[in-house]
Amino acid sequence: MEQSRKSSRKEIFGWAMFDFANSSYTTVIITVVYCVIFTKLIVGDAPEFRMGNLLWSVALSISYIVVLISAPIMGAIMDFSASKKKFLFASYLLTVITTASLYFVHPGYIFLGMLFVILSNVGFSLGESFISSFLPHLGTPEELGKISGYAWGLGYFGGLASTAIVLFGLGPQTLENFSNLKLVGPITGVFFLIAALPTFLWVKERGTAKALPAGENHFTIGFKRIVKTFKDIQDYRDLMILLFSFIFAYAGLSIVISFAFIYGDQIVRWTPAVQTLMFIITQLTAAAGAIIFGLVQDRLGAKITYLLTLVLWVLAIILIWGTNEITEFLNAIMGSSMQPQNFFLIVGSIAGLGLGATQSSCRAMVGIFSPESKSAEFFGFWSLAGRVASIIGLLGLGFLQHEFGLKNAVLLCALFFFIAIVVTIFIDQKRGMDAANAHEGE
Repeated sequence: MEQSRKSSRKEIFGWAMFDFANSSYTTVIITVVYCVIFTKLIVGDAPEFRMGNLLWSVALSISYIVVLISAPIMGAIMDFSASKKKFLFASYLLTVITTASLYFVHPGYIFLGMLFVILSNVGFSLGESFISSFLPHLGTPEELGKISGYAWGLGYFGGLASTAIVLFGLGPQTLENFSNLKLVGPITGVFFLIAALPTFLWVKERGTAKALPAGENHFTIGFKRIVKTFKDIQDYRDLMILLFSFIFAYAGLSIVISFAFIYGDQIVRWTPAVQTLMFIITQLTAAAGAIIFGLVQDRLGAKITYLLTLVLWVLAIILIWGTNEITEFLNAIMGSSMQPQNFFLIVGSIAGLGLGATQSSCRAMVGIFSPESKSAEFFGFWSLAGRVASIIGLLGLGFLQHEFGLKNAVLLCALFFFIAIVVTIFIDQKRGMDAANAHEGE
């Protein structure tokens, strides 16, 4: 990429602010607050909440099926019509409106709750793909790891700020406090609405819209571009290996993102104070991990960095599964009285380091392996891989925990991360970069 096409710091900041904004959704709704409200209060099948956990998995999986089908072809249309910002804005509005609409979901309104979770997560997931497609235009290949890590790290501060507003402003997650808890959706929607404005003010739409051939429309053009890419798939071998690895890595991540705080609530049985502390610790360590590993990636290379984060995850999952037993063992040999929830905080710090780093390093590598003329299309495939992963992970975990309990089912994550490690070994980073350069301008 020529130096003259490098983006300004203001544009990079504007791009990164979308990560800051959309983290409010994934943190408050999917990971920390609304996931617990849905399973405990909206469905409320105490004491083990297995049906609530299963329906939460089903709702998210349905949303990912929608994204799986639509993201690649939308990406191809965006590349052809130079309309990334328009598509991004549409996904942003969908997320904001349907998230705010969670206000109308009360205990027992299970279908309505699932509907708004599905629609809002469709908007969020598409937006995550659309904003990522701008990445290859923002700097040289050597800088993408740093830029991606900076944005992902900034995102965790957005999640921290929005969730702090909700946790400290609305009170405990109990039926008696539901009149306050129903504001979770509107507060999150407004935060997303305001925080993403710099993106639409400062990020530029690059590329030139192509004229539609006679008898064609944008859908048929998008479909034909997808078909051509599949025909040329052998030329993008390393991108395909990366996406195959990411399916397993994100299957594990999707479980952690969607069930970590449910696990803390149901298995570790933490107090509200420890829950809040865990949230703060994971957000800060995740931000640090994304930024640090982004800098490491520009020195050691994307493949090595991605592998390091996967190894970190295998360790973290084993510690999560054994939290109660490890705490008991440590107390026995040290003569201490540490509670499992305290050890879980240590484990959360380890997991937090990998939470942002894995996704950020993979996103940067997709950018390195993508010709700029196909960036939206290829990030559509990245989104497709992530949604396939989420469906596999969440449904797998949902049904396993229904049969064997949440504690034992979480070991599925370790298996997913181990498979991702094995697949990643076969990536040749130089060959992938050469393929992207060879197909530039198509």
